[in-house]
Amino acid sequence: MKYVLAYDIGTTGVKTCLFEIDEDIRLVADANEGYPLYVLPDGGAEQDPDEWWAAMCSTTRAVLEKSNLSAEKIDGISFCSQGQGLVLVDKDGKPVRRAMSYMDQRARKELKEGFANGLQVAGANVFKLLPALMITGAAPLSVKDPVWKYNWVKNNEPDVFKRVYKWLDVKEALICRMTGEFVMTQDTAFGALLYDLKKKQWSAKMCKMCGVNIDHLPRIIKSADKVGGLTAQAAKDLGLAEGTAVFGGGMDASLIGVGAGAASIGKTHIYMGTSGWVSTAVPPKALVDTATMVAAVVGASEKTFNYWAELETAAKCVEWVKDHLALDEVGIYMKKHDVTQTDDMEKKYTSLYTYLQDVIKTVPAGSNGVVFTPWFHGNRCPFEDPNARAMFFNMSLDTGKSELIRAVVEGVCFHMRWMLEAQEKKVKSSDAIRFVGGGALGETTCQILADCLGKTIETVPSSQNVGAVGAAAVVAAGLGLVDDVNDTEKFIKAAKTYRPDPGVKAVYDKNFEVFKQLYPANKKGFAMLNG
Repeated sequence: MKYVLAYDIGTTGVKTCLFEIDEDIRLVADANEGYPLYVLPDGGAEQDPDEWWAAMCSTTRAVLEKSNLSAEKIDGISFCSQGQGLVLVDKDGKPVRRAMSYMDQRARKELKEGFANGLQVAGANVFKLLPALMITGAAPLSVKDPVWKYNWVKNNEPDVFKRVYKWLDVKEALICRMTGEFVMTQDTAFGALLYDLKKKQWSAKMCKMCGVNIDHLPRIIKSADKVGGLTAQAAKDLGLAEGTAVFGGGMDASLIGVGAGAASIGKTHIYMGTSGWVSTAVPPKALVDTATMVAAVVGASEKTFNYWAELETAAKCVEWVKDHLALDEVGIYMKKHDVTQTDDMEKKYTSLYTYLQDVIKTVPAGSNGVVFTPWFHGNRCPFEDPNARAMFFNMSLDTGKSELIRAVVEGVCFHMRWMLEAQEKKVKSSDAIRFVGGGALGETTCQILADCLGKTIETVPSSQNVGAVGAAAVVAAGLGLVDDVNDTEKFIKAAKTYRPDPGVKAVYDKNFEVFKQLYPANKKGFAMLNG
């Protein structure tokens, strides 16, 4: 029996989970703590690595206290984290500026000058696109790709850039703080879009093409590799034992499929957290569709890649509903309050989100003709446009908040269907799809997803912890408890199953066709307002 600490480093907070690994992976205790995302008026999105660390320290102590387990019994530590961030550090491993989130979209000039010029195919210089696809299996076509953030700092903050020793990503910066080692896992290196798939090393040609100093890039390791042990200072900060083994871990895009029990070839999962995606496990070889921005990305196991399509804001849209629709901000009719704080409501609803799930049940499928687009922070797939924005379409005098709230959930599900259809141009998705993340906690949302997709949807126990389960699987492989990260799939069974209702197929098919037309019909307007 082994005890493992898994840190799930998300966009809005850290989830720290203590697992016991024997014949299965069992959650012993968990704790959560949030931190800010600094959204700047020029398109910037930043976070403070010190705030990540502070949240890790407090949640680590909390899980040890809840479990009554001594720190010396922890056998290994690993991570599942947001990826495609940029954390530039000095020789001591200290960040030279705040981290740039995967959501940051300031580097439009850098993208245009670096890759989106000259004779173009799919928005990229053809003489750069083809070598990039051959070397990396993808291409840096998005303003949010970290290589352009790197160049943005070089061009706009030269004094800061002079202090850079290494380019790290989110979990890599935290691993450095834990161990003093500068490393990057293979999946994260792939996300930097400078990784040579065949040689499994940094590509000098890609670095030169994209204006990157290859000396800034750290040593590449596998997800299940042991990086080192906790330093004395890190152990003191976290309340753990010095020397505790730290393993590489993986990006959320790599490990959530593992934690969902959908890691073997041909299996599909949908994640709905702050961001969201559709992913199908495929054989480990390059596969890309530049027209729809879908690509096979390196996973935590060398046996599979993940054919992956991303939506920037998924459950984040429901959070917007909570903050701006469900609660009365203006205060004309009543004081703003949380229904969970009302005595009668507390007995019936455990949270405002649960209450919203019941509210949208009262609205018929199709939200009485209202259609919502979930592009609060631009979009990546099946079209790349940082200017795209969310909208409600086809409201009437009879439209109320309940219709708008349901339309938001349906809009996110429609976008998942759009991405799934884009994937199916190249690969076959599984008949039953695993649905995970915070969005999967609501039974109404699960049924709407099944109806919108016309697919069987399966959820798993502790859906909100699947990233941490994936990180625990990494440690299990690193400690030799399983041969491969994907082998833990056998431990993860479906908890509930939702089948599509044929009675609502017609209305969802009709609304979906309208949904797909809204971006091309408004592309010029988005550019005028947000470009």
